[in-house]
Amino acid sequence: MARFELKLPKMGESVAEATITNWLKEVGDKIEADEAVLEIATDKVDSEVPSEVSGVLVEKLFGKDDLVQVGETIAIIETEGGAVEVPVQQVPAAIVEEIEKTVETAKETVSAPISFFESDKFFSPLVKNIAKEEGVSLAELDSIAGSGKDGRITKDDILNYIKNRGSQPQPITAPAVEVEVPVKAAEAVEVPKVALVSPPQTASPVSVNGGDEIIEMDRMRKLISGYMVASVQTSAHVQSFIEVDVTNIVKWRDKVKNAFEKREGEKLTYTPIFMEAVAKALKDYPGMNISVQGDFIIKKKDINLGMAAALPNGNLIVPVIKNADQLNLVGMAKAVNDLGNRAKIGKLKPDDTQGGTYTVTNVGTFGSVFGTPIINQPQVGILALGAIRKVPAVIETPEGDFIGIRQKMFLSHSYDHRVVDGALGGSFVKRVAEYLEAFDINRDY
Repeated sequence: MARFELKLPKMGESVAEATITNWLKEVGDKIEADEAVLEIATDKVDSEVPSEVSGVLVEKLFGKDDLVQVGETIAIIETEGGAVEVPVQQVPAAIVEEIEKTVETAKETVSAPISFFESDKFFSPLVKNIAKEEGVSLAELDSIAGSGKDGRITKDDILNYIKNRGSQPQPITAPAVEVEVPVKAAEAVEVPKVALVSPPQTASPVSVNGGDEIIEMDRMRKLISGYMVASVQTSAHVQSFIEVDVTNIVKWRDKVKNAFEKREGEKLTYTPIFMEAVAKALKDYPGMNISVQGDFIIKKKDINLGMAAALPNGNLIVPVIKNADQLNLVGMAKAVNDLGNRAKIGKLKPDDTQGGTYTVTNVGTFGSVFGTPIINQPQVGILALGAIRKVPAVIETPEGDFIGIRQKMFLSHSYDHRVVDGALGGSFVKRVAEYLEAFDINRDY
């Protein structure tokens, strides 16, 4: 019998870790090739990890809610064939390097508040480094209630303690002690799970009249909540609104949608038409296709459009159309439909939600005339598409003005006033409107 290592697969260039949310197979279960063994979650997408071989699950190296790095072995599957020696668990080289770095720092330091190695508690290298830099003593560290596995102190725990430290009594620190500590490469090391926003710990709510239903937010809703609060706290949101006459677009789509679906095998919605206009406008105004990192502005080479989509359970996800400016209308329609359909059935891959440079959300789907969307960090702008409505409008002609029925909608542009001023934010959304109003009713796909 051979032993096969099931590893956490690479899930995109920007995805380095995932959390195990559920084991679909137990030790002793038979597994077929390509059959899902467990479910994992990144910061935005839930997905499954299939087995590359057929065999029997003989060992699970991680449990539910454990954080796993890409490339780490998560399970052992026994297959038919010659014996293969497999290490039970390998400590990632990055963690070993971090341990060694911490020890070297401890050797060279003569002014640390106290040696953290003298405690009976386990502290990760990251926690010890933060404590050392912030002057947190061993007595203080011992007093912190850990939220990690087995009560261990995580990065969030110590950062929250430091943040509120001024209002707490400070234990007396002991003199510095220099120590040398041997490091075992195979020693288990906790990788702290970092949350975007750490909400304050509150007691579980209690229904006053006994008739209220109390429901805990699911994992994705908690993440969305953290992202939204962090975005509002990070960016100075400001909005510009513009009304657009899309009569020609409505007429053209009504004329070609059946032939388009017959020829391309894809439904033609309004979304790819709007996405095409946004991609063109971003090429005209590259100052909107940027991100902010501290005091630096990063100009993005690619135009990757995020497409906010509502899931059946009410949660929100933003799959990304990569290199949107290089797609014609047919390609855009295929990309929009593919991502939208896979979002509805929960089949998006982690990389499908990474790398966005600008986001579009269609609030008109639910009948909203316009909205004030929250920026998807670290981007600097998001465009909300309002509902298309028949309205009376003044039509200018060489013979004079008259009132007619037109198809109109509002574009709502939220942008980060830290780096985008009103001239750029307003000019960008106006350019999108100009592309939509100049739509050629006689164009091909």
